[in-house]
Amino acid sequence: MTVTADRRTSPALTRPALREGRVLVLVAIVLSALNLRTAVTAFTPLAERIGDDIGYSTGIVGVFGMIPTAMFALAGLLTPILVRRLGPERTVLAAMLAAGAGQVIRAVVPETVELLGFSALALAGMGVGNVVIPPLVKRYFSDRLAVLSSVYITMVQLGTVVPALVAVPVAQAHGWRVSLGMWALLAFVAVLPWLGVLRRRRGRDLVDRTALDAVPAPGPGTRPDAALAAGANAELAAGANAELAPGTNAELAPGTNAELAPVTPPVGAVWRSPVAWGMAGMFGMTSLTTYAMFTWLPKIFTDAGAGAAFGGSMVGIFALVGLLSALTAPPLAARMRNPFVLVIGCVACYFASFAGLLLAPMAAPLVWVLLLGLGPSTFPLALTLINLRSRTQAGSAALSGFTQGVGYTVACVGPLLFGVLHGITGGWVAPFALLAAVQVVLLVAGWQACKPRLLEDTLHVVAAR
Repeated sequence: MTVTADRRTSPALTRPALREGRVLVLVAIVLSALNLRTAVTAFTPLAERIGDDIGYSTGIVGVFGMIPTAMFALAGLLTPILVRRLGPERTVLAAMLAAGAGQVIRAVVPETVELLGFSALALAGMGVGNVVIPPLVKRYFSDRLAVLSSVYITMVQLGTVVPALVAVPVAQAHGWRVSLGMWALLAFVAVLPWLGVLRRRRGRDLVDRTALDAVPAPGPGTRPDAALAAGANAELAAGANAELAPGTNAELAPGTNAELAPVTPPVGAVWRSPVAWGMAGMFGMTSLTTYAMFTWLPKIFTDAGAGAAFGGSMVGIFALVGLLSALTAPPLAARMRNPFVLVIGCVACYFASFAGLLLAPMAAPLVWVLLLGLGPSTFPLALTLINLRSRTQAGSAALSGFTQGVGYTVACVGPLLFGVLHGITGGWVAPFALLAAVQVVLLVAGWQACKPRLLEDTLHVVAAR
């Protein structure tokens, strides 16, 4: 059956309901992104102080260090299920409620087990936000993917840096419970605009899974990101006519030509796509390296003769450099047919920083940390490619869930294994050899992730075999 749809006039394709609420959605996305790391970096500077108060050992700090990536991994696997049942807007609203509740309760509990449990609740909410926000960016801002990806990732970075910087001063002035719990307010504030979005849509979020505009399927030689700039969800034939394949549902809307149902990828088969494995590998290797360095960078400098304050400041600089990556990587990726050259540059920065930190850490510590901070530019690159390497909102959600679920699962072992190797050998050669091997895997995965192809197309190839 063929259904004719005028792209210039059809409400089914232009989605005026989505356009009308975009300012409110932008506010909601910005506020939600600010919340995605606060439970991690608000705790770390206060870990020793909190332990002295409620009575836990330094080993518990290591356990806490594994909770973020574990919860992010779990959220990556479960969020696509929640999105299919609740819709993306309701899912992120629930995630912010969980993040706020977990943070405020953990700030008042008296026992270590309760502290860890409610920290896990808060981090699970943040993990759900990690997965569901990129598809929401695609849903409402498919014509501004690079810009909105930069905004989103920048807010994530600010939410990482600011809590770490203010945690100790606030704790000194008002106590650690206030310092730890005050970030719950930001999560609850992020709930409000999502309530407004849901009120505007009046339940259409559950039945309308389309993105803002339709997009032509890229042919040979067509840049996927250029096609995605027009939107995503339906394949339009020449002359703006939509040819619906046999078995495809067309829901006719009153007063419109046709409501094109989104082409939903078989989510269960995402693991068969080389795009998905490349994305998961790039994301996982980047996260493993980043969390290992967040955990052990101060120790590397104190072993070299620096003071604890110096090591802490280097961690702050390492995090701040991520802001530059957040602003530059997404637009660069959107302009490039194959952004693999960016992955090569990131790996080169990693190797240079590893060599400096291992051989002469105090010779040029600022240089080593600046290079180290540029390495994780593959993190915003991966988040941007989630949208650039998928045609539909459903594909973006599936790819986001798989990438972050598998990636964070792998990243869990990073800080622990790095520390075990240091404990066994008494030096830093073996731990940095581990990270060097990780970068080789990052190169291979990045090559697969950056190829100019779309997730849905690779799944069709697999299904045809």
